[in-house]
Amino acid sequence: MRGSKGPFRRQDKTNWLDMMTNALEGILVVALEQAVAVPVATCRLADAGARVIKLERAEGDFSRGYDDYANGLSSYFVWINRGKESCRVDLKQPDDLAMVEAMLAKADVFIQNLAPGATGRLGIGSAELRKRHPRLITCDVSGYAPGTPHFTRKAYDLLIQAEAGLSSITGNESSGPTRIGVSIADIATGNAAYAAILEALLRRARTGEGSQIALSLFDTIADLMNVPYLTRRYGGIEPPRLGLAHPSIAPYGVFELADGNVLLAVQSEREWQVLAREVLQDEALANDPRFASNVLRVRERAALDAAIQAILIARPFAAVTPALDQAAIAYGTVSSVGDLITHPAATTLTVETPAGPIEVLAPPAIVDGKRSQMRRVPELGEHEAALRAEFAVTAAARST
Repeated sequence: MRGSKGPFRRQDKTNWLDMMTNALEGILVVALEQAVAVPVATCRLADAGARVIKLERAEGDFSRGYDDYANGLSSYFVWINRGKESCRVDLKQPDDLAMVEAMLAKADVFIQNLAPGATGRLGIGSAELRKRHPRLITCDVSGYAPGTPHFTRKAYDLLIQAEAGLSSITGNESSGPTRIGVSIADIATGNAAYAAILEALLRRARTGEGSQIALSLFDTIADLMNVPYLTRRYGGIEPPRLGLAHPSIAPYGVFELADGNVLLAVQSEREWQVLAREVLQDEALANDPRFASNVLRVRERAALDAAIQAILIARPFAAVTPALDQAAIAYGTVSSVGDLITHPAATTLTVETPAGPIEVLAPPAIVDGKRSQMRRVPELGEHEAALRAEFAVTAAARST
């Protein structure tokens, strides 16, 4: 059970140029991209004002066909391809390859996630491009890092979640290893690529030199796994699957109420004392030596949770949450995706698509009180004629 719901907050309609931060206005990004990881990065760049040319195969980025839930369009594609220019290319054709090379000669950033070695075989690998264009920033995204035995393997989000150990700590005791419900490896890698590109642009502003960036899905998830890694390597403890509990903090999890549930999160010894005394109103619990520190509470989690549950099961949501608010204890409820659609804390923005306007959940950054406005999601090849005219390369020019 949750508190009162309200409609989404929607940005007032205005010119998107007035809404964007435009920090990257004038930056040209050429993206040889597909699926999720690289499109996440280039979506962030486009939102910040960069011009992003999305190079697609003849049939289009295969994420265009993942589903048809967004008014007949792919929900994945609508989410992370706004504000880009779409151009179909066949890089085995000399004219198309020459056009892409003409784009790269003017580009600030080239980012790609083709199979390892594919761009090198085409003559547009990062090492070669950096020699020809010293100011160019290149970014290669792969499943596994260069120099590792797995580098040439195909790798997708779920494979990486499992391979990097994330699935082993996700779920609960009865579920077995479980996938996180979103494409976390792809999304986190795309955001890491975005951050690395921004750093490279700042570095180039100081030095005049571009950078050669390489990221992998495995490294990204492995970095996120450092706490369970350290727990196992130095603590000798294989982190358990705890569902909605926290492996390092207690109490932290879902408790049943008389008419629903509540998720409690206690972060400090002071908060534990406040919860026990002021919310649960149980001095014996506050003074119990088994629960005198977070380390002890985690070790005695079963007994702790049972004691809290015994108190809360008789209390209704409407009685518990005011007490939690008064005591400044963090709490929440377990929402369904349906709940998210009407969640009072959610904000949406409207993105124009070939199928009409679609509302998406807004990117998180609010800059000077404003969120980025959504630019249009492109049809396959929508900007092809204009781009081919802009970056036309004659046969005579190619031979010199």
